[in-house]
Amino acid sequence: MSVSRLKHITKIGVEQMGDLANTLKDPEVLRLENLDTDLRPPQSALEHTHRAVDDDDANSYLPFFGLDVLRQAASGLVGRQSGQQYDWKTECVISAGGLSGILNVLLATLEPGDEVLMTDPIYVGLINRVRLAGGVPRFVPLVPSPAGWRLDVEALARIDPAPVRAMLVMSPAMPSGAVFNQAEWQALVEFCQRAGCWLINDSAMERILYDGRSVIHPASFPGMRERVITVGAASKEYRMIGWRVGWVVGPAQIIADVGRVSISNVVCQTGIAMGAVAAAINNPQDGIQESVVEWQRRRDVILDELADFTVIPPHGGWSLFLDVARLGFDSASASKRLIELGKIAATPMVNWGSANSDKYVRFVFANEPVERLRGIGTRVRRALT
Repeated sequence: MSVSRLKHITKIGVEQMGDLANTLKDPEVLRLENLDTDLRPPQSALEHTHRAVDDDDANSYLPFFGLDVLRQAASGLVGRQSGQQYDWKTECVISAGGLSGILNVLLATLEPGDEVLMTDPIYVGLINRVRLAGGVPRFVPLVPSPAGWRLDVEALARIDPAPVRAMLVMSPAMPSGAVFNQAEWQALVEFCQRAGCWLINDSAMERILYDGRSVIHPASFPGMRERVITVGAASKEYRMIGWRVGWVVGPAQIIADVGRVSISNVVCQTGIAMGAVAAAINNPQDGIQESVVEWQRRRDVILDELADFTVIPPHGGWSLFLDVARLGFDSASASKRLIELGKIAATPMVNWGSANSDKYVRFVFANEPVERLRGIGTRVRRALT
């Protein structure tokens, strides 16, 4: 019998679909189920990693809170994005990936039973981490339309702020690709101020923005520097998934607590990876803008191919949603037909938010080139019509 803290921890679906797609060993299967990308990390990071393998200093537990050069780079990055200044010695710790940082922050900020405001839909891995930390997810809807996703500001205004201890948000959100505009961020900030809560900003994809959009960082709003905790990662923007390095930047007092959790949890980060991430952040030739252009091309191909279906355009990120309820399916049955009849590996969105998320399957477009994505419309029609 499982312990009580696992009672509401659900499968994410990706692990099952990924295993199935691997088992098929069929090169014709489109791998749209997992948040990977085939675009290469920055060359500076690759070269630094090769050197670090032979560097004895990199083969160490120390320093527990991350290499100085990386803490300086990460705090500087968050500072540039937010228009604030952060002391790297007291306001930044390095984590073993972004999600490790998220869990450490939740453990440092929540008491059992505290509510955590999240958008719906949202990554089930974030929901599970809230629950592991003793928190209770409280959802505010994202509203789909042919133009994209919008935050339901009216629904947000109806939520009682008193039980909310933290807000955990992403922009672009994963898996929907929703990007908050200025008014939506303002509404979130005002709610945070009414609640007197933390705003945990998962910034893993904040620069993966399409159609000319620009980053809006919540710590840039008046009075928010002392409420915002930014958790970043090298996995998405820098395409360094396997390096497992992230960072947490925020006010000194809470970062000290995050550090206490961190040293009691994963203890330290990947030694041979941290310097490479610092090299990527500090090198203007990071490849982010070029990668965004390519990912937008792939997004546009899928949107064009699936124009006859109900697809909600993402304004950022690596993935988009196909509404399968309109075709008479739940997400699990649609995902099964897509792999069997269309040779498309796509993750069902059951548990990725409220029950409403079961209407969708997710297509990750970051890991397949345009040439392979062309024709996806024919595959989907064969599987679902």
